[in-house]
Amino acid sequence: QVQLVESGGGLVQAGGSLRLSCAASGPTFSSYHMGWFRQAPGKEREFVAAINWSGGNTYYADSVKGRFTISRDNAKSTVYLQMNSLTPEDTAVYYCAASRTQVPTSSRSSRYYWGQGTQVTVSS
Repeated sequence: QVQLVESGGGLVQAGGSLRLSCAASGPTFSSYHMGWFRQAPGKEREFVAAINWSGGNTYYADSVKGRFTISRDNAKSTVYLQMNSLTPEDTAVYYCAASRTQVPTSSRSSRYYWGQGTQVTVSS
């Protein structure tokens, strides 16, 4: 079982950037597909970005394409989310997810491992 810890959230002005990190425990990080999701107040959790085990394939929600970049460093057991050109609509708690069997893109799946989340707040 993998354990996930997110970091890097905070308060940033609109137009600014943040880089989120998700550190995974365990020796088999490279066998997990990874994803980022977010949940804004009063809204359902939504998919943001995902990456397959090797880093060769990435997936993005339309709302973040061209602004966010997901990457991973298997040697450091860490997945990253670089967020640029942030807007107040990006304000949410951001969660990291892991799965060995599928690339995590479904916000409703109960089959992923989840982190505790990190708050991102974008001021206008």
